[in-house]
Amino acid sequence: MAGVPDGGRGTKDDGRQAVLSALPPDDTDTVVITGISPGLQVQFTHPPVADWLCACGHHERARGKAAVIELTTRVRVGHCPHRTTPAHERRNAA
Repeated sequence: MAGVPDGGRGTKDDGRQAVLSALPPDDTDTVVITGISPGLQVQFTHPPVADWLCACGHHERARGKAAVIELTTRVRVGHCPHRTTPAHERRNAA
C-alpha cells in the first residue's frame, strides 16, 4: 500500500525517499580543500602530530614520534608522488 497516509506520519516510502535525497550523488568523489596550503606541518605536542597535504590534495596524518619521523623522512615537499605525467614517464624510461 505505498502512497497511503498512515495517520499523519507520512507514507511508508517517505523515509526511504528522504534518505536517498540526503545522500550525495555517486559522481562527487572530489573533495575541494580551501584555505590550507600544501606542505608539511609538524606539531610538537604530546604525542607529536604531523600533517602532510600534497599539492594534488592527498592528505596524510601521523601521530606518535616514530610515525612522525617516518612521514617527515618520506615526504618531499613540492614533489607529488601520486600523479605522474606522461613527460615524467618518458624521462624515467629513457
